[in-house]
Amino acid sequence: MIELSDMIQELRSQLTTALTDGAGEAIRFEAGPVEIEATVAVTREAGADAKIRFWVVDASSKGSSANAQTQRVKLTLTPTAVPVAGEPPRPAMIAGDQAPGER
Repeated sequence: MIELSDMIQELRSQLTTALTDGAGEAIRFEAGPVEIEATVAVTREAGADAKIRFWVVDASSKGSSANAQTQRVKLTLTPTAVPVAGEPPRPAMIAGDQAPGER
């Protein structure tokens, strides 16, 4: 299992790579809302500073999450580019080559 925050960080990293790879391309794509749907296991740590954590569950880890509550969550994220000082946020523009096995 991985933490939900790690999954979102990896998504951010891959979108950033696509954005960088697309610089100077003739055709670019505006990154619209990105929907993520996952099954998560919710755990609470013991102690005074107890934290609640959300772990993304995959098919191979279902046994290890047997003692945790699982929920289905759907997130909608809208990527925006970091604005230049004094300008409003703008949509991220993505372009790039197709990755092997991607359709």
